[in-house]
Amino acid sequence: MRNTIFSFLFLCCTLSVMAQKKSVQTPDEIYGELFTDVQEAKIFPDGKTFVDCIPKRDPAEIVKDYLAIKKNPAIRFSLHLFVQENFEVPQNPADQYKTNPNEDIITHLKGLWKVLRREPDKEVKGSSLLPLPYPYIVPGGRFREIYYWDSYFTMLGLKESGENEMIENMVKNFAYLIDTYGHIPNGNRTYYLSRSQPPFFSLMVELLAGVKGDSIYKVYLPQLEKEHRYWMQGGADLKPGQEVRYVVRMKDGTLLNRYWDESTVPRQESWREDVETARRSKRNKVEMYQHLRAGATSGIDFSSRWFDDKKNITTIETTDIIPVDLNALMYNMEVVIARAKQISGDDSGAAKYEKLAAARQVAVDKYCWNSNLKFYTDYNFKKGKVTNAVTPAGLYPFCFFPQKQGYLSVLGQQAGEVVKEKLLKPGGISTSVYNTGEQWDDPNGWAPLQWMSIAGLARAGQIGLAKEISNRWLQLNEKVFKETGKMMEKYNVADLNQPAGGGEYAAQDGFGWTNGVYLALSAWLKKTN
Repeated sequence: MRNTIFSFLFLCCTLSVMAQKKSVQTPDEIYGELFTDVQEAKIFPDGKTFVDCIPKRDPAEIVKDYLAIKKNPAIRFSLHLFVQENFEVPQNPADQYKTNPNEDIITHLKGLWKVLRREPDKEVKGSSLLPLPYPYIVPGGRFREIYYWDSYFTMLGLKESGENEMIENMVKNFAYLIDTYGHIPNGNRTYYLSRSQPPFFSLMVELLAGVKGDSIYKVYLPQLEKEHRYWMQGGADLKPGQEVRYVVRMKDGTLLNRYWDESTVPRQESWREDVETARRSKRNKVEMYQHLRAGATSGIDFSSRWFDDKKNITTIETTDIIPVDLNALMYNMEVVIARAKQISGDDSGAAKYEKLAAARQVAVDKYCWNSNLKFYTDYNFKKGKVTNAVTPAGLYPFCFFPQKQGYLSVLGQQAGEVVKEKLLKPGGISTSVYNTGEQWDDPNGWAPLQWMSIAGLARAGQIGLAKEISNRWLQLNEKVFKETGKMMEKYNVADLNQPAGGGEYAAQDGFGWTNGVYLALSAWLKKTN
């Protein structure tokens, strides 16, 4: 009887979430032909601008008027003017922020939290913003909303700044998103609802528990389990060799995860770019859009890591790949849920998740430890082989996997040598070994990957290398700040006199996760020296 009641309640919750998702419309659904015309005409240099615009009046009336004017040959028509008259173009408050040249970098970063802070949202008809009930921190620049994996690295800096209330507010917002939509979207925008991002919620809960105590695990256990169900949905019904959504049943019966996106159309915020990439590829368009969207889910958008030829985005195959970083994060999620279950007095539930985590670790070691390279790499399950792509993702397992019997130190020493040979640059860790012009490739370095690489290497006993990377990255941040007064989204770690490049948009400053990692690394170095 108890199981029946539980199943009924679970079904009710699932149906409620599905109804909530169905009621949310994305910009292409709301504006139809107007949306497509604006994006294809490139009215704004950045495709994200229009999908963030706020309508000045009822969207249905805007569309009705647009179609009437467009189809009337007697009217001389300017699409650009029509958009200006009917939409409020988003502004970036940080653009008006002026750096105090007399401030040191730490003081500057702690002051930036006020600039990047957003208050609880109010719902606006026709806006793509998904309202959040608590204050939060945005990355900066074109990123005017909360982002999933960005926020963990921002929280690291908030902790060092004593902003514990904001950390809790952001965790509450993510819990709200899980309860409302069944998962944490890429960001709080309607056009991000079809996908998530690297699952860092369990790390956020750990971080908050470190501030407020172990009771936090019990508070957020329901949302942790809901997120796990989202990532594992459909997995139980798979046969060996099959895949569905985020889950792949390997040939040995093990379940592992991949990056995925539910939608099969071009990304609304990068519509024109996706249409053009699919056209150039001469591949099936739906297949291309799914690979591109899955790349966006990974947060690594885009990189040679997902390309078959390691050169061109037209060969992207993201959904065919078992990513080592994602499965290391899923391992941590299962470990954290097990701990939360134990704290809640559910020993059998804890044992269940401990078993899942142990099986995942064995599978990651089996499929992703590259014995030739002596490094963790991704695994292409369609081709049945490792990808040989050396990236910082290969250091994620060292952040989480158990340290028993010298396991981590042996593999960590081998991985450390690979890092020094292939990824270490004058300004820190490069994002890959290939220079393709994509923003998540050489010579660019990114704050979150510096942190995860340093954390993994330090935990595996490579403390000297971890400190070296930290110092190089911090010095690069300080150099650019001294020259520009800004913290950047990404940096050129190979040539310290050149800015980072690539990507679908101009370089952004602000910048949430860079600020957070700088503060956290500075504190870590002081503790370890």
